[in-house]
Amino acid sequence: MQRTFSSRATCVRPVQCSASRPTARLAVSQIKTNNASFFPSVETLKARAPASLRASRPVAAQQVVRAQAAEEKRFLGETALTWSKVVPLGMMFFCILFNYTILRDTKDVLVVTAPGSGAEIIPFLKTWVNLPAAIGFTIVYTSLSNKLSNEQLFYTCIIPFIAFFGSFAFLMYPFKDTLHPTAFCEDLLANAGERFKGPIAILRNWTYCVFYVMAELWGSVVVSVLFWGFANQITTVDEAKRFYPLFGLGANVALIFSGRAVKIFSEIRAGLPASIDGWGLSLKGMMSMVVIFGVLIVAIFYWMNRVVVPQVGKLREIKKKKKEPMGVAESFTFLAKSPYIRDLATLVVAYGISINLVEVTWKSKLKAQFPNPNEYSAFMGDFSTGTGTITFLLMIVSRYIFQKFGWGVAALITPTVLLITGVIFFALVLYSAPLTPALTSLGLTPLYAAVLVGALQNIFSKGSKYSLFDPCKEMAYIPLDNETKTKGKAAIDVICNPLGKSGGALIQQFLIIGFGSLAASTPYLAAILFAIVGAWILAANSLSKQFLVANQQREAEGRE
Repeated sequence: MQRTFSSRATCVRPVQCSASRPTARLAVSQIKTNNASFFPSVETLKARAPASLRASRPVAAQQVVRAQAAEEKRFLGETALTWSKVVPLGMMFFCILFNYTILRDTKDVLVVTAPGSGAEIIPFLKTWVNLPAAIGFTIVYTSLSNKLSNEQLFYTCIIPFIAFFGSFAFLMYPFKDTLHPTAFCEDLLANAGERFKGPIAILRNWTYCVFYVMAELWGSVVVSVLFWGFANQITTVDEAKRFYPLFGLGANVALIFSGRAVKIFSEIRAGLPASIDGWGLSLKGMMSMVVIFGVLIVAIFYWMNRVVVPQVGKLREIKKKKKEPMGVAESFTFLAKSPYIRDLATLVVAYGISINLVEVTWKSKLKAQFPNPNEYSAFMGDFSTGTGTITFLLMIVSRYIFQKFGWGVAALITPTVLLITGVIFFALVLYSAPLTPALTSLGLTPLYAAVLVGALQNIFSKGSKYSLFDPCKEMAYIPLDNETKTKGKAAIDVICNPLGKSGGALIQQFLIIGFGSLAASTPYLAAILFAIVGAWILAANSLSKQFLVANQQREAEGRE
């Protein structure tokens, strides 16, 4: 070894060193080999790293070692990174659905029991107020998505909701008599006639209607777009199949607790003297909880963007062509041409129409049974608790369904459940007279029986939606590129969701005008329900095939 180095040291000209260079290279190679165990190269470290890291672009050796050590830490078969995603997401979902349950129950009580209002206001609200608001939000959201980061977009969307619900209870509702044009609307109704009662009631109780729309948008924007959009960005399809159904377990515990909260506030109102505005007092309590849980949602999201998202980015560096962001008009044109997005939109619209065809009829029966706001609110609290309990049980079963039968079978269960329960409800409404003696023997009136059956129909339909339909829908977004995922979700979840509800409301309005009453149009509503569910099933089968292909392509890109 020394002789070799001395020969290299005595070389003065390149010609004289030519003979000794191979020997010197061999010696250096031997030194590297002998010391490799003490000073491993970057290539050696990368060879020891997991395959997912070797497929990504070269990284520093220290990062490879740290990532390898992190992957080896497992709890209940899952890595620490997976748990750092799943647990905070579950907490966020719990808070979001806790708020949504309180808002959903409160909005119905406000508009249905308001002066000069009733269940007939709901179709007008969904069609002429909620749908335009949803379209307007989608246009603004699509524009902002080209200018703001995902984190900034989240804060920009959720903070106005939290501020509004807090201000409604403490500022708008206490001054409702000043803000509502009651006298003007009473004169307008006297001149226009009862057929315009619905639109006039919207104007008369406009603050309640704004609350109704904001509560509806909370479900579309915060639940569907913000939460699920964020979850889809940081989870893989395999993680989604294992954990998306389980997200709902904690979330539906929130349904149970929020349902109990609504029930407790209803009982408090019932025990207050007439001189105290019990409804205003309970509004302050419930909206305070909404604000607190809203702040928790923002805090969890902030923490995840500082701790979890950077780790996900390091382990998921897939090279893709960077595309220029599309404008609003270009985005909608692109989405409309995509068969994948069209089928996904069909699922959402079909659900909205189907559930609305029975929900409005049920709520009209509900108001007839419980005209008092306290009794109505108490029943809705029990309804939410029942929905949370059934959904909790279905969530446990849904994980087995996804693992055993796959996405396609899971996507078909919700339309099947809604079809069966809808048939039972309509059958009871149509044939209540022959069933009266049997119902009387059970201590039930036909009206109360319709209320109970309608409640069960909604509980099982919503339970299958939360446990199967929503996870299926969100998994379908994962294989898409970021821009299609972001703007597709905004278009589908914010526009198509209220479009389905307002579509069902329009169908009912036309049938009522054509046949004179809701009861006379019930057989035709049942026939339309069958047709809508049939289109839903066809779209689910088509999307199942496209989802498998898109997921395989995404996995292939990840291996490159």
